[in-house]
Amino acid sequence: MIFLRRAVIIIFCLSVAGCGATKGTYEASVPNPVHKVGNPYKIAGKTYHPAIDPHYDRVGLASWYGSQFHGRKTANGDVFNMNDLTAAHTTLPMPSHVRVTNVENGRWLILMVNDRGPFVGDRIIDVSRRAAQLLGFEKKGVTKVRVQAVTGPRGELPKQIIARETTPKPRVITAPVVQVAQNEAMTTETKAKRIYIQIGAYADQKNAKKVVNAVHHISDTKMEEVDINGQNLYRVRVGPQPTVELAEIILGRILSLGHNTARIIMDY
Repeated sequence: MIFLRRAVIIIFCLSVAGCGATKGTYEASVPNPVHKVGNPYKIAGKTYHPAIDPHYDRVGLASWYGSQFHGRKTANGDVFNMNDLTAAHTTLPMPSHVRVTNVENGRWLILMVNDRGPFVGDRIIDVSRRAAQLLGFEKKGVTKVRVQAVTGPRGELPKQIIARETTPKPRVITAPVVQVAQNEAMTTETKAKRIYIQIGAYADQKNAKKVVNAVHHISDTKMEEVDINGQNLYRVRVGPQPTVELAEIILGRILSLGHNTARIIMDY
């Protein structure tokens, strides 16, 4: 796998493709990322044809990669961070965004494609370790997923752009909420907790409001004025959520939008 990934990087360094600088999630760690589609290339006897495909929609196997590639350059010149929500794909443009759904548990995330791979068997995508954790297959290693091209970090599908103007769409997190509501095994301790995703605390109220406006479409979001060590701040939280499992799903979507300080907290 390491040899194949190195071979891909060499091939793409030699190809002439793309234009326009694009930054990743961690701006300080991205020296010269570029937009790439790329020329056809061959790995292990198989030829791949990179292309722009806004209607890409496939079901197949996903795997993940982590510490062995952490800090190394990706195929488009970005720097791989196993804690970012990114992915490797054999043909989609870099960078581009995909919605990856774990077919086995229904969890999904919006990931940024900034690398090439995987080149093992019939796998269709390789995700970062953090993405595998949030999608719920880190320990398993490989899982069946659906990969759909989307129009950006908000994860809008091409069909939704047309349908939203004529047909009301249900909230994307409705299904997990219903599933949780039917789970009678919740303990008294869990019920007593109030589970939130805290995005941050801001000195400037305007900045806090911008964050609220950016994420409120994901789940109920509120801004609270709080005093922390004598400093007046505006705290932005999403929730409360009924379970930690659902909070993790929502956290992944918030991280996908670039809010890297977001975390799950519990109030009693």
